[in-house]
Amino acid sequence: MKALSRMTQSVKPADVEKKWHLIDADGLVLGRLAVIIANTLRGKHKPSFTPHVDCGDHVVVINADKVRLTGNKLKNKIYYKHTGYAGGIKQVTAGKVLEGRFPERVLEKAVERMIPRGPLGRAQMRALHLYAGAEHPHAGTQPQPFDVAVLNRKNKVGA
Repeated sequence: MKALSRMTQSVKPADVEKKWHLIDADGLVLGRLAVIIANTLRGKHKPSFTPHVDCGDHVVVINADKVRLTGNKLKNKIYYKHTGYAGGIKQVTAGKVLEGRFPERVLEKAVERMIPRGPLGRAQMRALHLYAGAEHPHAGTQPQPFDVAVLNRKNKVGA
């Protein structure tokens, strides 16, 4: 009988099996959804998680424009960007972004800020596919519906 190894086994990039998950974001809370997506992109839901290897899965999110923000975040949450020129800081509220041309950017920014920075994080973010509507072009990959029953809980005491 072989003795138990006390050494952690690291998965190699060639041994990684990537699956496809489909999430319908309609009515889900932004932060709770972003945590689930970020953990799935990193691969932390797998027992073979290796921090320095892209072992996460692909995530397809539909109805990203119907994500829910709690409290007064629609008018109080501000996204900043800088033009590169002196005094060139620009700001926009989350409500304006959701009403604008690319409403899925709210969810993209929330997930992006939960992923590590660097080449590995950029590779993991390429596995995120966001769509504002209910249609997506990834039907050929047969993404499996993700169980988001945990995310549907309300922010009530005792619920």
